[in-house]
Amino acid sequence: MSTLTSSELRRAVALLEAGDWRAAHEIVQRDEATALACWAHGIVHIMEEDLPNARYWYRQAQRTFPTVISAPAEIALLKNALRPPTAGSSGEGRR
Repeated sequence: MSTLTSSELRRAVALLEAGDWRAAHEIVQRDEATALACWAHGIVHIMEEDLPNARYWYRQAQRTFPTVISAPAEIALLKNALRPPTAGSSGEGRR
């Protein structure tokens, strides 16, 4: 097992957006240690309709399993979490 690069994780998210959870699974299953990869793995299993496995991966990611299950909403949240902070979002550069 290895840690995914941000590029690999973004690729997995793009595959999830396209509905190709099998290809996304091939990527995310290589990283069982990082929270974002575990979250993506959980989304894969939501899309696969394997909710017990999805719940497991959400626990691994230390995320609350959604009460209303929506793969598109979870993908959007994950995609947002992968975005680098924008200038000024931390308050730096403002006077």
